Amino acid sequence: MTAVYDTPVVLDRREGPYGEVVLRRHGVLLQIIANGCFLMDTSDGRSERLLVDAARAALDGRAAPAVLIGGLGVGFSLAHAAADPGWGRITVVEREPAVIGWHRDGPLAEISAGALADPRTTIVRADLVAYVNETSDTFDALCLDIDNGPGWTVTEDNDSLYSPAGLAACARVLRPGGVLAVWSAEPSPEFEGTLRNAGFQQVRTEEVPVARGVPDAVHLAVRPG
Repeated sequence: MTAVYDTPVVLDRREGPYGEVVLRRHGVLLQIIANGCFLMDTSDGRSERLLVDAARAALDGRAAPAVLIGGLGVGFSLAHAAADPGWGRITVVEREPAVIGWHRDGPLAEISAGALADPRTTIVRADLVAYVNETSDTFDALCLDIDNGPGWTVTEDNDSLYSPAGLAACARVLRPGGVLAVWSAEPSPEFEGTLRNAGFQQVRTEEVPVARGVPDAVHLAVRPG
């Protein structure tokens, strides 16, 4: 007999370096909650896959491009990138040890196990804001999915990532002609302007309709060079 869940069931609850993180099951869905804020679930994944595909399409045909994915989440972006043999190195930066654990040996392994086993994949436990400011590595694409959007961050510290200084740090880790792709729960014309003012070119937004409310969005921008 298949169990029916009328209300979400908490599978794991941990106090992480940035507050409480919770993994829960609601029916067939797995959901991640951070400090009481719903982040994402396993219901769809179209916009997370678009995040990766749009970045790949915007590149200039270079062979085996390296991609940096900011945020492991439920694993849709990583799994989709690993399913594409055209990507080279796939680096994922995730700051919550609980999320990494849920993927390595927990319920989210059903989505990401194959991607984690891919030799191209590296998981880095770090805060993305610090990582883009400190790393000496460079990438062809940077796919960000650590918040609900530039105007709806999970923690206040993440605000700096979408500021002129934060976008300059993102540009620093991108190779010339590299692509920045930013997931958002809603389109943001204001953020498009911020990207242009930060020196990015070919700024545009792709939308994914949802069942209710405003569409999800992926903001795209290219570093000159």
